[in-house]
Amino acid sequence: MKRIAITLFCLISALLISGCADRKVTRVDTAQVTDLSGRWNDTDSRLVSNEMITDLLTAKWIPIYEVQHPGKRPVVIVGTVLNKSHEHIDAETFIKDLERAIVNNGSVRLIQAGEKREELRNEREQQNQGYVLPETAKKWGRELGADFMLQGTINSIVDSYKKNKAVFYQIDMEMTDLESGEIVWMGSKKIKKTIAGRF
Repeated sequence: MKRIAITLFCLISALLISGCADRKVTRVDTAQVTDLSGRWNDTDSRLVSNEMITDLLTAKWIPIYEVQHPGKRPVVIVGTVLNKSHEHIDAETFIKDLERAIVNNGSVRLIQAGEKREELRNEREQQNQGYVLPETAKKWGRELGADFMLQGTINSIVDSYKKNKAVFYQIDMEMTDLESGEIVWMGSKKIKKTIAGRF
């Protein structure tokens, strides 16, 4: 009985080791499209954010703002992007892609939101409690007030039959004037993927 247990253990170990030996890891360019599962991924996030921001920053709301406020760029804060899709999507990654595209474009000014804004305020509070040289402490009441807030949703629809599946994503974004509540821009991006085989 003991000999059978040892033989069985050795056999299972050999199978596990041979299974691991088949794995191969290859480093690829981060801009390369890799879609292994058919689920939302970094390529989707990057493509959607780039297209959305291009549309957002070439829309009519910026020239209208510039006419009403000569010599000033609009100040934008990115609010919530709700994930209402069927799968877990890290909205933070998508938000960061949006913010990066906004900053790199330079047409508008972007301010921090959420937890990072609170962290900045905590640091300012610490500076004003005598921990740093008074002449270097940053003053309260100097933050930029946002003119507009960008918000959005990620939705999905799944259609499947036997070993085939189609996944449809719709990302909707809107820019709202914080003072008036007027929606000054709306954008939508759709992605559809088909997956064949086991899933």
